Amino acid sequence: MRRAARHISVKDVAARSGVSFQTTSKVLNGKGSVSDQTRARILHVASELGYVPNLQARSLVMQRTLTVGMIPGDFSDPGLSRLLAGAEQEARRQGYGVLITSVEPEGSGTEYALPAMMERRVDGILFAAPQMEEDRALSHVLDGALPAISVHHIAGSAVATVGPDDERAGYLATSHLLDLGHRVIGSITGVRGRRLTQSRQRGHRRALDEAGVEEGDDLVEEGGEQVAGGTAAATHLLERRADLTAIFCHHDLAALGVMGALRSAGRRIPRDCSLVSCDDLGMAAYTTPPLTTVHVPFYETGAEAMRQLLRMVGDPSTRPGKALLPVQLIVRGSTAEAKPETA
Repeated sequence: MRRAARHISVKDVAARSGVSFQTTSKVLNGKGSVSDQTRARILHVASELGYVPNLQARSLVMQRTLTVGMIPGDFSDPGLSRLLAGAEQEARRQGYGVLITSVEPEGSGTEYALPAMMERRVDGILFAAPQMEEDRALSHVLDGALPAISVHHIAGSAVATVGPDDERAGYLATSHLLDLGHRVIGSITGVRGRRLTQSRQRGHRRALDEAGVEEGDDLVEEGGEQVAGGTAAATHLLERRADLTAIFCHHDLAALGVMGALRSAGRRIPRDCSLVSCDDLGMAAYTTPPLTTVHVPFYETGAEAMRQLLRMVGDPSTRPGKALLPVQLIVRGSTAEAKPETA
C-alpha cells in the first residue's frame, strides 16, 4: 500500500537551508528584509523539497480565506471569458484562489449563486452577470456584508463598478461612419433593456445628433449578441430600409450574422454597405472582409476589477466609485467612404 506523500513544512525548509524558522517563514511569505544570498538559498531549498504553502494556516493567521468569488453570466461569451481570465490571473498574482458559480440566463443570482459564495466565506465577490444589474435585493443583501465589485451596474449603491466606456464605444463607431460620409445608418442593438445596450446606443445617437443626422425608429433593430440574432435583425432592417449605406452593430458575433444577411441580399461589404461593430473579439481580424470594430479591453477590465476588489478586501474602508476603461476604434476592411450619390 502506497504511503501518502509527507507535507513539506516551513520547519523542513529551515532545517535544510540552515536558516532560522522565523527568517525562513518571512521569506516564504514574501515578507521581511534579508540578504539576497539568504533569500536565494531558502527559495532554492523550498523548490528542491517541493514546498507548497499551507493555505489553511495562512488563512488562520490573516483571518481570511484567501478566496474570492466570481459570479459570471454566460460562459460561452468570448468577451466574458477574457474578462474572467484577467480577473483570475490578477487574483492568482496576489495569492488568492477563485471560486466561480454562474447565473442562469434568466436568473437573478440571489437564489443560489450569492448564498453559495457567502456560505463558503469568500473574502469578496466580483459580479460579471448582466442578468443581475436590476436585482434590487442584491444590493440589500450585500450592503456592508463583504467587499463586492461588478463589471455591470448593480441597483443601489452597495457595489462599485468597473467597466469599459460603452457609450464612448458607440460614439466612436458611429462617428467613423459619419466621417466616411454615411448618413443613412442602421443600428443593430444588443439585448433590449441591458445597460450596455443603452450605453452603446446613447453614444450612437450622440454622434448622429452632433452631425445633425436624424435616426428614425425604422433604422433600429434588436439583434442581441449572437450570430443568428444579427442575421435576423439585418434582414428585417434591409427589408424596411433598402437605402441604408452603413450599419452599426453593437456586438462582433452579431456582426457575423449581419455579414451573412448582407451577402444574401446581394450587398457587397463595404462597397454597398459599410459595417462597424464593437468588442474586437479575436475573430474580427479574420472575417471577410476584416471587421472594423471598437476594441473593448475585456481582459484589462477583469484585472482592474479584481485589483479594486482586493484593495477593498485589504482595507474595508476603501470604497471605489465607478471606473471606466478606455476603448479604441480599430479600422479594418469592412468600412469605406459612402458613394457620392448616397452621401
